Amino acid sequence: MGELHELRVPGGTIRLAKGDITTFDGDAIVNAANSGLMGGGGVDGAIHRAAGPKLYAECKAIVERRGPLPAGQAVATSGGRLPAAHVIHTVGPIWRGGNSGEAETLASAYTESVRVAREVGAHRIAFPSISTGAYGYPLRPAADVALRALRDALLEGVGTAFGDMDVTVVLYDHVTYEAYASALEGRPGEA
Repeated sequence: MGELHELRVPGGTIRLAKGDITTFDGDAIVNAANSGLMGGGGVDGAIHRAAGPKLYAECKAIVERRGPLPAGQAVATSGGRLPAAHVIHTVGPIWRGGNSGEAETLASAYTESVRVAREVGAHRIAFPSISTGAYGYPLRPAADVALRALRDALLEGVGTAFGDMDVTVVLYDHVTYEAYASALEGRPGEA
């Protein structure tokens, strides 16, 4: 994975990488899941295929026990055959024009994922770009929300026994990577 941009904040580091999140060799990866947790297209489908049947069985058991996962919340499973020990599943919002609480729900998807990562003891965690695929969230506004939420979540961990986190946002293509790089550097513009 190519890493060019990073931001150090009290509580950890946020880094951008272009690549395939299923190859991330850390403690946990975040899955941009649907509420049924059963896999689908994009990163969700790729994670389920790479992790194998154990992930599907764990997700099915979670949904049977608690019902569909609401947008903005997160749950953890094992990583199955993935290099990462855990998968943290979160559901982002569907873009409806920006006036239906999308930014708050997207921020919650990131902060809840960090909270769950701490619960499972994950210090090295990778995120995809949540909600910017089939859910239609515009890239640059999503990048702004994601990076602000991640920074805030890391800051909340300062002074706790958990310690610093190393967060990598793994972006699959150049356009998405550039939108996040621009947001990280505070450059104006839309992608």
